[in-house]
Amino acid sequence: MTELTVESLDISVAIPAYNGATRLPKILDKLLSQTGVEQLSWEIIIVDNNSSDNTSEIIQNYQKIFNGNCHLRYFLETEQGAAFARLRAVREARGQLIAFLDDDNLPAPDWLSEAYKFGLEHPQAGAWSGQIHGDFEVKPPENFERIQAFLAIREHGSNPHLFDADNLRLPPGAALVVRTKVWLENVPQQPNLSGKLPGILVQGDDYEPLLYIHYAGWQIWYNPTMHTYHQIPHWRLEQDYLLTLARGCGLCIFQLRLINTKNWQKPIVFVKTILGNLRRVLQHLIRYRGQFKNNLIPLFEMEFYLASMMSPFYYFKCNLGKVLKNKIAI
Repeated sequence: MTELTVESLDISVAIPAYNGATRLPKILDKLLSQTGVEQLSWEIIIVDNNSSDNTSEIIQNYQKIFNGNCHLRYFLETEQGAAFARLRAVREARGQLIAFLDDDNLPAPDWLSEAYKFGLEHPQAGAWSGQIHGDFEVKPPENFERIQAFLAIREHGSNPHLFDADNLRLPPGAALVVRTKVWLENVPQQPNLSGKLPGILVQGDDYEPLLYIHYAGWQIWYNPTMHTYHQIPHWRLEQDYLLTLARGCGLCIFQLRLINTKNWQKPIVFVKTILGNLRRVLQHLIRYRGQFKNNLIPLFEMEFYLASMMSPFYYFKCNLGKVLKNKIAI
């Protein structure tokens, strides 16, 4: 891996953006009003992932406002996908910590200071995240809390604790803080999961870097004193979107479980992924028989279980396609 140096800033705030011209002003205003950062040296990095709106113009206007201890920097990343935007942000970051925010994820006034403080108090933490609350445009469906984690909402109480990375219980990429050096030393420059792309359903790009960090021996923490608010527009609660999301989250499961898996273990993971999710599918069918037409939450869960069960076949299908494509190119 290419040797990269981290300069002496305390923290970099990285915001991957795609057509976020209407959303970015709100989050930049929130960052302008952060409290408890007077003694911190920090920066904001906007990574524009091929926006077709006036994102760059918005950033140019805000660059005139930011000064003093915080500078606003803009980069264009032409490789499409959230994973590539994050990788670019890490390469450009000058902070010892890098704090990721999506352009629809609004931080509380003390979010940055609490993030920095937690890093000082927990030197074995390679990454940490906090409470992510839903800011809904319309009222979510009944029992929505059962699936809210799929929309990057995390409300796990007031006590800090370790995430269960071995069972893929991890924070999302938004509102996540990582030690820059830890990322550079352990996360590959070429991701397996790129994030949402046209024609590609599979998700999992949030978790992939965290699994590399976890398997390198670093801890991943939940810090309840960090609060952000995820803006959820009405269309993200509609059935078509939610079922597509459930499918995409399920299809990445086998590929995520292969990270740090030895070759001899892969057949075991293959069988366990299929049989474990087949059991969940059958149990769900028995429990909610006749309810799937009128109850969105069990339908979402069923879609996730089915996609998780099919994820090994999806993985092999995609890899076979890559092999055939390479042979044709040769």
